[in-house]
Amino acid sequence: MTTKHTPEYFNAFGADFLPGYLGIRFTEVGPGRLAAELKIDKHLLAPNGYLHAGTVISLADTCAGCGCLSNLPEGARSFTTVELKSNHMGTAREGTIACVATAVHLGRTTQVWDAVVTDQASGKTIALFRCTQMLLYPK
Repeated sequence: MTTKHTPEYFNAFGADFLPGYLGIRFTEVGPGRLAAELKIDKHLLAPNGYLHAGTVISLADTCAGCGCLSNLPEGARSFTTVELKSNHMGTAREGTIACVATAVHLGRTTQVWDAVVTDQASGKTIALFRCTQMLLYPK
């Protein structure tokens, strides 16, 4: 399966929505794989000064969702997330976090994606994420 999308496409696609507001920058798009990064700024932190879990989940879910869009089967028009799970093993206060999402299952009615979020400087795993996408077809 090949993708017609590029990092530039997804950077423009999300510019006026949550991915753009957060500052997510797509870096790689390929068959069954998508990567992005996010520079940590104050508005992405929780009041305790550490990276907000919602920021991490937003990055991972965005990567999985755009990965899904770039790997839709013939005839599918879109998707909706029907389940997600996140395990957090670390945090960060500054720098850049990166995410790589990979397809586990690319079916006709569902897709399952795993995403790993890491601290770019140390390589330390921040979170492991998995989601299931239900594919949408025209009626």
